[in-house]
Amino acid sequence: MYFLKRLLTWWNSQTLSTQIYTWRNGIKVGEDEQGNLFYQTKDGKRRWVIYNGESEASRVTPDWHGWLHFTWNETPTKDPLKHRAWELPHQENLTGTALAYAPPGSIRGQGAPAQRRDYDAWQPE
Repeated sequence: MYFLKRLLTWWNSQTLSTQIYTWRNGIKVGEDEQGNLFYQTKDGKRRWVIYNGESEASRVTPDWHGWLHFTWNETPTKDPLKHRAWELPHQENLTGTALAYAPPGSIRGQGAPAQRRDYDAWQPE
């Protein structure tokens, strides 16, 4: 079953063809905190990531995202970005999960919607 899953799906780590391409052409350049593996071709013209688990692009940190998109040439392991004290740690996109933000009064929010006193709805006569 695992073999079929890897052969036919792309959202569970890597497909069999990606693994063969990586084995033949890839050079591992690093790994991030989540266990995602980063590769590039021998000539450096292509870069890609093999996700550790579900393939979700927002799981790549800004440091590695810049390297993947050729914003800078050095990997974050060789030349890490300087982060400010006020910067929050990277967090993946939580849209569609139970941890997603829900403002007060939304359908998903806690409690009943707040009553607005600054608006009178139009009523036909």
